[in-house]
Amino acid sequence: MKILAIGKNYVNDKSDIEASKNGQQIIFSKPESSLVKNNKDVEFPKFTNELVYEAELVLKIGKIGKNIKVEDALSYVSEIGIGIDYTAKDVLTNYRNVKGPWDLAKGFDGAAPISSFKPISNFKNANNINFDLKINGKKLQVGNTGLMIYNFAEIISYISTYMTLEPGDLIFTGTPAHGTGNTFKGDHIQASIEGELLLDYRIV
Repeated sequence: MKILAIGKNYVNDKSDIEASKNGQQIIFSKPESSLVKNNKDVEFPKFTNELVYEAELVLKIGKIGKNIKVEDALSYVSEIGIGIDYTAKDVLTNYRNVKGPWDLAKGFDGAAPISSFKPISNFKNANNINFDLKINGKKLQVGNTGLMIYNFAEIISYISTYMTLEPGDLIFTGTPAHGTGNTFKGDHIQASIEGELLLDYRIV
């Protein structure tokens, strides 16, 4: 299984989308060991003082594909869920200062809690899906896929140019352009798609 993610993929206004496209999507990966499933609690890492959350819709690939055309790309998605892309920001800053890779800052154990998944057929329009994140009952992130710089199909097509996508692969598709912040021990994390609570855990 591959776990892939795209960075800086949302704008605040649809009018900014075209100006933000440069043809170079920022793609990175997380190891399978970073996943947390079944709403299990997430342990706050001992090596960071800046654990930053980013709520993101997550695509599950349903069939093998390489060099996928944009117009065919959504047929390769079987299900959609929601997850948190955690970053140890202080670790990331240290490695950026020496132009090093992101692996330790993005791929640590617990860096990718994910919800259960819903069939893509449940969603009438992939370009109009609402999702949100609450921490301790306060709504901190609100997203809609209509504000993506690169939509689901464009992400899948781009990635498949470089690597074969296989059943079970997961793709984190980016976080809303505002609302990210630090996570603390004791925080209660809840994330929903179209008002349905799917992700619900605590930081311990």
